[in-house]
Amino acid sequence: MRAKVWTRIGSGVALVGAVGLGLVAVPAGAGAAPELPPVSAEELVASVGQTPPGPFNGTVEVDNALGLPAIPGAPDQLAAGTTQARIWSGGDGKGRVSLPSAQGEKTLVSDGTTAWSYDSTDRTATQKAITPGERHTQPADPTRSATDAIAQLRRTSTVAVDGTAEVAGRPAYELVLTPNPTERTLLREVRIAVDAEKRVPLRLTVLANGSGDPALQIGFTDLTFGAQDPGLFTFTPPPGTTVTEAPERTGTKPHRPAGAEPTVVGDGWDTVVVAEVPAGQPGREPGQGAPDLSQLGTPVSGSWGRGRLITTAVASAILTDDGRVAAGAVPEQVLTEALAK
Repeated sequence: MRAKVWTRIGSGVALVGAVGLGLVAVPAGAGAAPELPPVSAEELVASVGQTPPGPFNGTVEVDNALGLPAIPGAPDQLAAGTTQARIWSGGDGKGRVSLPSAQGEKTLVSDGTTAWSYDSTDRTATQKAITPGERHTQPADPTRSATDAIAQLRRTSTVAVDGTAEVAGRPAYELVLTPNPTERTLLREVRIAVDAEKRVPLRLTVLANGSGDPALQIGFTDLTFGAQDPGLFTFTPPPGTTVTEAPERTGTKPHRPAGAEPTVVGDGWDTVVVAEVPAGQPGREPGQGAPDLSQLGTPVSGSWGRGRLITTAVASAILTDDGRVAAGAVPEQVLTEALAK
């Protein structure tokens, strides 16, 4: 469970839970600024995601410069450095993602009705039925990450178009979201490159206050639209694979221990996610191979209790002694106010 605590910390620090940005990036290989017809910020925002882009495939590059402390058990996506993923989309809920790692490869496949997750490292696979109307998001997809960012940050931002760019060989407009002065955040701006023809986001860039370099990056380095091989969206577990069935989603939520559901405090740029480790769960305390997080960061205390503060250029998190985690792209004061509520 301590590994899960670290995941919650990392998710908040990486802005996944805090402001819904997912991973963000400026991909390598961006070309010179192309000449495009002028468009207003409102027109560009209104056009994003209005028309499905159709089938496509591409390579996504993730560049993580968050500066998170290294710790055993942390998820691969939180490790510093550059990683890549391959994405195929067939439309109608069909998709495939390949996530290579030093130990092997994780493959995610959906045919629109069934989703598979396969890990070649330990030869395990999980099969899950997709219920009608269920949104099945592909990880490492800058299009979805950027669309979510626009939806969640637009109301508390100044929005502008700042020129054009070439991303993955395609002309794009640069959409910039800057937090309103009332927003208490460590972030300076979010930049989204929007495909001039398809009007889908191609890259997402997050910049922190006091730095000109992106802190965390995701974006296409190559992208091709067009029909895809139908065989890419079917999956057969290799011989020797251990297969488990994920429970089907129903109209009622599965039982969760008290306090297990994260709480969202605030909105927009200064959103804080507060999560709690259920009492009595194995691994809540260090030991049995779980990473010990008790020495990370610096000691802090307040009316909410005592804990340790972990900070990066773009976010901060507090791990409390009583098992709670508060994380967001915000200063320490905003975290402590959220914990005190």
